[in-house]
Amino acid sequence: MNFVRVLLIEDDPEVSRVVVRGLEAEGMSVDAAADGADGLWHASEGNFDVVVLDLLLPGMSGYRVCESLRASDDTTPVVVLTAKSGELDQIDLLDLGADDFLTKPVSIKVLAARLRAAVRRSAGSSTNELEHGSLRFDLTGHRCWLDGDEIGLTKKEAEVLHVLVSAGGGAVSRGEIVKAAWGLEFEGDPGSVDVYINRLRKKLGSDTIINTRGVGFHLASS
Repeated sequence: MNFVRVLLIEDDPEVSRVVVRGLEAEGMSVDAAADGADGLWHASEGNFDVVVLDLLLPGMSGYRVCESLRASDDTTPVVVLTAKSGELDQIDLLDLGADDFLTKPVSIKVLAARLRAAVRRSAGSSTNELEHGSLRFDLTGHRCWLDGDEIGLTKKEAEVLHVLVSAGGGAVSRGEIVKAAWGLEFEGDPGSVDVYINRLRKKLGSDTIINTRGVGFHLASS
């Protein structure tokens, strides 16, 4: 993919610093705005490939920023990155025109992969799919193919695999998988992740998913 220019609208300076550095390490160019009004101005004046948008911003909320962009016929992909994880929040943002929704904290590799996917979809150069070696995953339908053969997955297996594929081979911690696949409100046993990892290994191959102690789970090198 060509060079990706990102606008980050985030009021927390520490979060902003981490995201900017992480995405730049992924080869992206990142400009940052610290409030909604400034972010909206940057979005309208700049030539960005994708916007990363927090919701709880001072002055103008992320909801209004997204709504204003779409009202002005700005079709730049908007990926929401927020601590709010409720289903209604996601529905509201998608109805307003957001392209994707991620809950903090999130792996930088997962974020970068989702940004690249949003840019590809916007350019019309790709279906909404990610590939890792012989594995192909449909982000919209949560369907999976291995060596061209479709693999039947349950809803939760697909959600866990979605996190791993989005990381592009990078490691994702057990906590990150829980937040992405179950949500911040999850109060069950984090060991549930291991149950679904083992189910995926049975379907995709025992050496497909690697667990590096103290680091996390990742897809084996393709």
